[in-house]
This record gives sequence, C-alpha cells and structure tokens, in this order.
Amino acid sequence: MNSSRGRGRMGLLVPFTNTNLEPDMAMMRPDGISLHIARMGGYDADEIPDAEQMHGLGAADLNEPLRLLMGTRPDVIFYGCTSATLTHGSEFDRDLARRIKNQSGAATVTAAGALVHALKTMAVTHVGFASPYVPAINDMAIDFLTGQGIETVARSEIDGVLDNEGQGALDPEAVIELALAADHVDAQALVLSCTDMRSTEVLARLESTLGKPVICSNQAMMFEALQLMKIDEPIAGFGQLLERERL
Repeated sequence: MNSSRGRGRMGLLVPFTNTNLEPDMAMMRPDGISLHIARMGGYDADEIPDAEQMHGLGAADLNEPLRLLMGTRPDVIFYGCTSATLTHGSEFDRDLARRIKNQSGAATVTAAGALVHALKTMAVTHVGFASPYVPAINDMAIDFLTGQGIETVARSEIDGVLDNEGQGALDPEAVIELALAADHVDAQALVLSCTDMRSTEVLARLESTLGKPVICSNQAMMFEALQLMKIDEPIAGFGQLLERERL
C-alpha cells in the first residue's frame, strides 16, 4: 500500500462542481504525496459552462478558498480549471499564478499554463485539440495556444451542449472517441483540455493507438508540479509525459 504522506503536499483549488480532478490526482500522485482540497465558486452550477460562466470563475475572489487551503501548508498549489483562464488569456493566466504564489508562498501551477508547459517541454508545435467545451471556449483555447506558438491543425467538439454535470459524466469511451476525432497527420500530439473530463484514464490507450503523445489538463498539471517539487521518478500508465525525466 502506498503512503499518502511524508514527502510533500499538493493543494488543489477545484471548481465546486468538478468530480474528476481529485480522483485523477489521487491516481497519478507518487508515493508519499498528500492531496488537500479547497473548492471554488464564481459560476452557477445550473447554467451551461459557457464563456461568460467560465470568465466569471476566472475572475472570482480566491481569498477565502486560498486562505483555507493555506492551512495545510502545501508545497504546490494547482489552479484546477483550464477554461477559467483560457477565457481571459495568457497574460491573465500568468498573473493569476503569480498572485496565488505571492499570497500563499507555494509554487503555483495553472491548468492552462501547464498544458503549454508540457507541449513546449516535448517540443510540440502542432496539435489536435479536443474538449467538452462550447465552441466559443474552444475558439479561445485555440487562440491561447496560438499565442504561445502552438498551432491547432484539427479540433473536435461534443455534439450538442453539455452542462457542468454532463462534462464530468462523459465516460472514458466517449473521451476516446472525441480524442480520435481530433487527430491529424500533421498533429505531433493531441491536447485534451478540461480538468473535469475523464482523460487521464485513457491516455495510455490513446497513445498506443495513435503512436504520439496525448496531453491532458490534469496530467500536465501533475507533470509541472512534480518538476517544481524536484520529484523525478517516472509514473507509468498516464502517458509519455509522466514517464519522461523531469529534472
């Protein structure tokens, strides 16, 4: 049985309707790492998570959830929503990470920033992109990546519109189908964006099928956090990114 403490602490700021970020991090965490959670508001659980709703989450006051999370003295804090900062842009994303770090004293990783960091670490410049977002947020996400020198050569989207519960309830087979639809001969890697989509479970299967890296929000955050914590052992089962050296 793995130890759940003694080596380091990860603090997660999680959107209050998200049901998949915590289980994903628990699956990927190395031995001796503990996870500590605070939940964020700023959006309406009963509304479609469109650009307006996610923009509201990104702009929400973090003082109280961050204060409570700081009681655990985490080594790294995750800002666990990709679309919340995608809808504000890369400068906002970087500034948010700086603000959290300055307030908490902990190294900070944002989901959107971690995707870019992972792609640049793997020298990827052309991607296929998939998410459960509404098309307008996908447009913003692709613009976000373009601004970081990463071109999207193909994208796939969900038929219809998913609410908050629906995004988290997509089963792994549906995620695989969504991902495969975003593949392209010119895509060096696939990006699966959303901390509440069950991408982590299917990364290895997708990479075996496609023969190329697949990067998702939660895996990318774990990769960057482990770099910051100087934890280098490979983690098997969750894609090439976590199997590579980090130091």
